[in-house]
Amino acid sequence: MTPSPTISQAAGPKTGALRIGQLSLDVPVILAPMAGITNTAFRRLCREFGAGLYVSEMITSRALVERTRESMRLITHHESETTRSIQLYGVDPKTVSEAVTMLVAEDRADHIDLNFGCPVPKVTRKGGGSALPWKLRLFRQIVEAAVTAAGDLPLTVKMRKGIDSDHLTYLEAGKAAEGAGVAAIALHARTAAEFYSGQADWSAIATLKNTITSVPVLGNGDIWSADDALRMVRETGCDGVVVGRGCLGRPWLFGDLAAAFRGQADGGDASAGIRPDLGQVARTFRRHAELLAEFFESEERGCRDIRKHVAWYFKGYPVGGDLRASLATVESLAQLDDLLGTLDWTQPYPGVGAEGPRGRAGTPKKPALPAGWLDSRELAGAERANLTEGEGDTSGG
Repeated sequence: MTPSPTISQAAGPKTGALRIGQLSLDVPVILAPMAGITNTAFRRLCREFGAGLYVSEMITSRALVERTRESMRLITHHESETTRSIQLYGVDPKTVSEAVTMLVAEDRADHIDLNFGCPVPKVTRKGGGSALPWKLRLFRQIVEAAVTAAGDLPLTVKMRKGIDSDHLTYLEAGKAAEGAGVAAIALHARTAAEFYSGQADWSAIATLKNTITSVPVLGNGDIWSADDALRMVRETGCDGVVVGRGCLGRPWLFGDLAAAFRGQADGGDASAGIRPDLGQVARTFRRHAELLAEFFESEERGCRDIRKHVAWYFKGYPVGGDLRASLATVESLAQLDDLLGTLDWTQPYPGVGAEGPRGRAGTPKKPALPAGWLDSRELAGAERANLTEGEGDTSGG
């Protein structure tokens, strides 16, 4: 499908390139790391539609230092990925530094992001992800060690507002990261307790932007359309946007975003964007499956992986339950072709039914944390002794 911009110039002002250290992006758009989603296959597909920076799945620092097979596979980029972006997760300054050193020494990345935003229990219960900035000194030590190891390579951080509404960390962590020399700071405007539920608090992004003055601040949360992205920039003053669940089953969203930020307009509703008919969706879905088969070096595994994308791609389209169920059990590309061939490819874009939120939002929940984690902002002796436990092999989530 060839993207055809339909974003109105009235939607917002033209936005120039975003600089992240030595990197210059012609549109200020970043694909958020998503476990099991933002592998090479999906990143390549998104690139075919738009522009920006496309970040890998989360890679565990210790697993990378140990060169586990899965971690080494996940950091491998396709030759077409000219800006190689890797997100690292870690809870120990030494291990994170070693992982960054490895990536730099072996020329495996052009940009590194540190994960301080993951709300998943298996990460936070070890003190990692969105739980870690509560221990501000540890957070600062990790970021400083990583920045030093990265040298001239731009290193950024992505975080949440905090653990819950009573334990907010983003302003102190943002200032600490700025002081450590990061190239940019991204904020998902929810707490760990909120997970992906409710509405993102964009006012927190504005507050962070007003606090951080020397590096770009990027906003993340509830960007379902190019119009949302432009509105976030207008309302918060952020320097760029990070897009996660909004592109699930909609890689062409990056075409909308590129058109919107470049101010390439040919009239129409600012929120309209690319409106694919069912045939265009089917072709993109098939392309995604093909790229997954190449990425996994296995047609069977690639077809297994595409199954989870079925509901996202065909959201709102007239695709019956039986066919959806068959697509969700597909075993080969030939079988996939047969199933897609039964669709009426001329069915037009269904409108609002295909738009809006996607992905599992969940409900607010008490974050899983190490025992006594909230008792002090300092890292206790027992907690420090258990740091290495927090770096199991969770690469890719």
